[in-house]
Amino acid sequence: MSKNIHTDAVDQLFEAILCLKSKEECYTFFEDVCTINELLSLSQRFEVAKMLREKKTYLEISEKTGASTATISRVNRSLTYGNDGYEMVFQRMKSEEE
Repeated sequence: MSKNIHTDAVDQLFEAILCLKSKEECYTFFEDVCTINELLSLSQRFEVAKMLREKKTYLEISEKTGASTATISRVNRSLTYGNDGYEMVFQRMKSEEE
């Protein structure tokens, strides 16, 4: 039972995010939009995804990020069965590094 996140409000949020031009602007915007804990949770999930792609164990990931095994499992499910959003971003980040 999937929730439909495609709403006008979400569209507007994504349009706002696409307007950001620098990391500093991201900090300014996201510190207003998210609580510190929400932002830290998002960044933790991203770090977990990165480490899962690097074939790190759940124990290694948990020790480094502080993520619970439930969070690691949820991120792993997204990597395996999701929409390939993480992969798209990782590939673009890799291309920009080169």
